[in-house]
Amino acid sequence: MDAVTGEPPPEDSPSEDELLAAARAGNEDAFKALVGPYLRELHVHCYRMLGSVQDAEDVMQEVLLRAWRHMDAFEGRSSVRGWLYRIATNRCLTSRSRARTWPPLEQPQGPPLSNADDVEVVALEPYPDALLDLLDDRNDPSARYELRESVQLAFLATIQLLPARQRAVLLLRDVLGYSAAETGAFLEASVASVNSALQRARATLERHRASGRLHSGGPPPTRALQSTLIERFTAAWQAGDVNGLVTLLSHDALLTMPPYPMAYRGRPAIASFLATVPAGGDLTRITLVPTRANGQPALAAYGRDPSGTKASAYGIMVLTVDDDAIAEITGFTDPSLFALFGLPDHLPDVLEA
Repeated sequence: MDAVTGEPPPEDSPSEDELLAAARAGNEDAFKALVGPYLRELHVHCYRMLGSVQDAEDVMQEVLLRAWRHMDAFEGRSSVRGWLYRIATNRCLTSRSRARTWPPLEQPQGPPLSNADDVEVVALEPYPDALLDLLDDRNDPSARYELRESVQLAFLATIQLLPARQRAVLLLRDVLGYSAAETGAFLEASVASVNSALQRARATLERHRASGRLHSGGPPPTRALQSTLIERFTAAWQAGDVNGLVTLLSHDALLTMPPYPMAYRGRPAIASFLATVPAGGDLTRITLVPTRANGQPALAAYGRDPSGTKASAYGIMVLTVDDDAIAEITGFTDPSLFALFGLPDHLPDVLEA
């Protein structure tokens, strides 16, 4: 069973109680129909917990295996959804991200450009919007907004700094809406300890909001505004116009490249980075293709070979738009991510200059 795209049962399917009874009796099809409606949201939950799509997929496979093996232990005193969230959350708490080999980053000559010492960069992966859209089939605009807010990269980067149990409590209580008692049951913890962990987690988030890294307020910028900024950003990039690029940034814009421990704050620092690091500063050697990740506009970057006849997957940039400017650029120099986004490893052999 695909842990990302499991389909809900058809409308004329048996009731949950009937499916539960059949699954307990060893009917695998009944088990798939029972858990199928929750797989997409569980996958997003594991991603929030771990910050990695690939690690979330690994954990989801384990969750399904454990749930299948322990069907007879489920007494039905909680919902199937809650039971699955309990398994998934606890598995995330004991999961260790698998080792990854990150490509070396070409460093510019001279002193380091990093000047955002207040930013702690954590290992993250972007989450394709195509997978969020599978989950986002509700008609409630506020629910769609809350979903997007809870997968924004700035939010995810912040909660990855929390101790794992605080992160779990915050997500279960404030994102998923479980009560303190339900959360305590999931984590085998007292209500008092859950409330204490939630208070500490919220305090950490508030400190980041006060610093400006987490944005709070009204609805996000419109798709039209985002599209306009992406078009202008891409045009300036393809022209090698660094000055044109930085005019699209807010004055205190931030550029990070998880998991590398570097951060560039402000237009001058980001301009210096763009003029020296990507393709040795020759931005025209990198072709950008629009995509979306984490409810945000994104660009897939393909690096051209010296002859200019072939472009290979290089990395993905996710842009955070605030008001009418780009407030943050998060770059992921991991070509293996392209498959998650349904993008090719290479662009056509002949490219226009």
